[in-house]
Amino acid sequence: MTTKTSRLSTRIDFDRDGKQCDFVRLPHSVHRSAYGWLPIPLVCLKNGPGPTVLLMSGNHGDEYEGQVALTKLVKVLDPETIRGRVLILPMANYPAAKAGMRTSPIDDANLNRVFPGDPDGTVTHQIAYYIEHVLMAMSDYMIDLHSGGSSLTYLPSVIMGGDPSDETFAAKLGMMRAFGAPYAFIFPGGHSSGVSAAAAARQGVVALGTELAGAGTVSPEALAICERGLRNMLRHLGVLVDAPEEATPDTRLLRAPDMRSFSYAPEDGLFEPVVDLGDEVAVGDLAGLVHSPETPWREPVEVHFEAPGLVVCKRIPGRVERGDCVYHLGEDYTL
Repeated sequence: MTTKTSRLSTRIDFDRDGKQCDFVRLPHSVHRSAYGWLPIPLVCLKNGPGPTVLLMSGNHGDEYEGQVALTKLVKVLDPETIRGRVLILPMANYPAAKAGMRTSPIDDANLNRVFPGDPDGTVTHQIAYYIEHVLMAMSDYMIDLHSGGSSLTYLPSVIMGGDPSDETFAAKLGMMRAFGAPYAFIFPGGHSSGVSAAAAARQGVVALGTELAGAGTVSPEALAICERGLRNMLRHLGVLVDAPEEATPDTRLLRAPDMRSFSYAPEDGLFEPVVDLGDEVAVGDLAGLVHSPETPWREPVEVHFEAPGLVVCKRIPGRVERGDCVYHLGEDYTL
């Protein structure tokens, strides 16, 4: 199948050595600007031959640790200290990141559900198409920095998919251990076709993700883990040279074997959690209570865990609707 040409463009010359800071221009004709374009910031650092690494954040606009880490990295990373090429995309879904929203305020689309995108589609679909067919197509490795956003918070974790039979599994595992987050979450099996990890796999890119705190703010602890992890991963890949590796704690490997590891609100109301991040739970343990202030004489609805494991993720907003995820567990995983 012939790949269509993206409508997005940039003045960056990806083959030129040095540091270039500019924008990916997304044509956007609206009432106030008939021939306007949206400025998606992009930085390219190159120094001779070597691997290409795509560092991305802002896939979901209300996830901030990655955006801050990459914004800081842009200012300190020098082409003379690298071998190969580093592409830095801190606000991947620019409209969502600018608005501090998970989804785009323009087309209400979730970038991490619409890959491979569409060059003739709405704004978010066009961004997805450019990332997969231009940026990923020239990359060897990628990390997509996520956190819990406005609705969730996580134990700082690196995320990867696949199983030991996958040909890229060992490479991803090496990147994961080099990143050095306290927790690593492995999703056995394949990804949904619309997420960035699936896009990377289609382009032959070895990819990782993260879930680094969240709660709609910036966690200093998670930010420090992210910054150190990026440096260590670039060293591991042979891109960042002449710098010693920084010590990291042992990484605890976890997985979610099936959807029983996820707990959901069964009713609308106010959720009262009874466990916290880092707690170990058993099947049948009480997760929390859904209260109904609209009918305060009603008994609260209990939510129980359907699997054992470590609480790696919890919901932040107190008000819930039926189907909202309130907890996410992980069980220890031995390779």
